[in-house]
Amino acid sequence: MGQKKLLRFNQIKSFSNVFEYPQDKAGAWNLFFNNNNSIILELACGRGEYAIGLGKIYPHQNFIGVDVKGNRMYMGAKKALDFPLPNIAFLRTQIEMLPSYFISDEVAEMWITFPDPQLRTSRAKKRLTHPRFLRLYQKVLAKNGVVHLKTDSPNLYNFTLRVIEMYDLLLLEKCDDVYAQSEIDEKLKIQTHYESLDIANSNKIFYIRFSLPEIIPDKDDELQRLLKQTETSND
Repeated sequence: MGQKKLLRFNQIKSFSNVFEYPQDKAGAWNLFFNNNNSIILELACGRGEYAIGLGKIYPHQNFIGVDVKGNRMYMGAKKALDFPLPNIAFLRTQIEMLPSYFISDEVAEMWITFPDPQLRTSRAKKRLTHPRFLRLYQKVLAKNGVVHLKTDSPNLYNFTLRVIEMYDLLLLEKCDDVYAQSEIDEKLKIQTHYESLDIANSNKIFYIRFSLPEIIPDKDDELQRLLKQTETSND
């Protein structure tokens, strides 16, 4: 590990807004924020640009960036302290461990911004909108809680729409070209480092807003078969 990364890992240990694998936060985030305002997560937050941007727009809501890579998280955490933005915190952990750090109904919304689309069909279960992850989110999301996806990957966008239809999720909004709209929601104007890179070379930004049903059916094997069929037909 490079010296700069080591330095950042050491520094964030002293940041008052960063929690690394905490043991006592589930159900108690209101004590840190000193209020009972709604909690919104940015998953795989990287540098935390969305948590920072949303925190500025909505000072009466609480935002928590979640990622396992502390050296990236350092940048957002430092900005939140310097601004200051007391309604922003960062949680260093794997997304698979969310139910260890939040109780049922504790989270109002989740943002998934420019995650790795995991393009290979064999890695579909690692996509953050795969039902495997949706079931995890369901354990902490409030009833009618909302999930947002913003991505430059048409593959992930279409995959998520397929999941929404197949698993009877509630599609609230979709857009296949955010910046082509005549009026753009302020939330969608926030840009992350990965958005600026346009890794997918799509020249478009896609957005989906949806909520989860009470029960997510077990159709995962069927989903995987459909993905393999699509992959084969495209070869």
